[in-house]
Amino acid sequence: MAESVRPKLARVRAGSVMLGPAFVAAVAYVDPGNVASNISAGAQFGYLLVWVIFAANLMAGLVQYLSAKLGLVTGLSLPEALRERMPRTGRLAFWAQAELVAVATDLAEVVGGAIALNLLFHLPLLVGGVITGVVSMGLLLVQDKRGQRPFERVVTGLLAVIAIGFLASVFVEPPSAAGVVHGLVPRFDGAESVLIAAAMLGATVMPHAVYLHSGLARDRHGHPSGSGLSRALRVTRYDVGLAMLLAGAVNLAMVLLAATVLRGRADIDSIAGAHSAIGQLLGGGIALLFAIGLLASGLASTSVGAYAGAMIMQGLLRKRIPLLLRRLITLAPAIVVLAAGADPSRALVVSQVVLSFGIPFALIPLVRITSDRRVMGADANHRATTALAWAIAGIIITLNVVLIYLTFAG
Repeated sequence: MAESVRPKLARVRAGSVMLGPAFVAAVAYVDPGNVASNISAGAQFGYLLVWVIFAANLMAGLVQYLSAKLGLVTGLSLPEALRERMPRTGRLAFWAQAELVAVATDLAEVVGGAIALNLLFHLPLLVGGVITGVVSMGLLLVQDKRGQRPFERVVTGLLAVIAIGFLASVFVEPPSAAGVVHGLVPRFDGAESVLIAAAMLGATVMPHAVYLHSGLARDRHGHPSGSGLSRALRVTRYDVGLAMLLAGAVNLAMVLLAATVLRGRADIDSIAGAHSAIGQLLGGGIALLFAIGLLASGLASTSVGAYAGAMIMQGLLRKRIPLLLRRLITLAPAIVVLAAGADPSRALVVSQVVLSFGIPFALIPLVRITSDRRVMGADANHRATTALAWAIAGIIITLNVVLIYLTFAG
């Protein structure tokens, strides 16, 4: 009996060693933009938009798997695959919009880190933003000097801190089971709920995570073939499933926290206001964990965003700028915003709108390429998968157009 168990355990251990790329990409799904939109959803509408978390997570899971599959089957990252299909002018224009998305991503994440440091240590937002930038550079040095595996471990560790920080409140103040079940029924309650739902979805499916995952999977597993490819794809499905399960649980915890203890309060129109209310209602310990989770979110997500930006530039333009120099360049707009004294909550909203513009440029090529048998061979998407992927892309793009319209119309 023991003899038969050992090979199974060995296979499980070998498979678990291959996990990791999806957990790095999943950090994008629990960044400060998610915190802002999820807290707003629960505080304003209670359990009404719980279904959005489930829907967004399922959509994101398929999108991330297709991205990873592209890297494994073709040996190319999505930016590299796009480069092969574009004239030079098109590549430059595509890179310009992707770079704008990278800057917007960094803005949200550095601002989130600055808010967390302000909550924890009462540091001015500008100082907090600089510290966030410096620490993220240190995380990038891990990747630059020691490779992808150590970087994955550090980021996955931060993801665990994020999970603890936001899941703790669910155990201290359990949500209404009936409310959660009722919230699984898809529905809206006026234009504001549509706006919040679009923001939740826009903060979940992130363009840079779509670009990045293809390269992460390729760099981790190489360009296998035959049984090696089948095994890598199987492990990747587990990797994506587990990573998205964790990210979805964290996002759900944010909504449930706000729905349970912040519903209807008038003083939680910002992350700082939500933190203060949590401290009053659930105690200083839970508020501390909330702030620590937010800080880990800002640090991890800004490092992953900078890594993605470097991969996008190298893939599209075949130009490699030192990672730390890129970090300084993309960090500058966030520091300028904080130095100008802009409302940090408003900055988070604007960054999500800019990110919305970039989503079609990542999703549409991904679905087209992974559905093309000339590129993917026998591993091209099944017709049903292609139809589902196009439907998901259409829903995400439509809701992000709604987000843009309602933001400016309001």
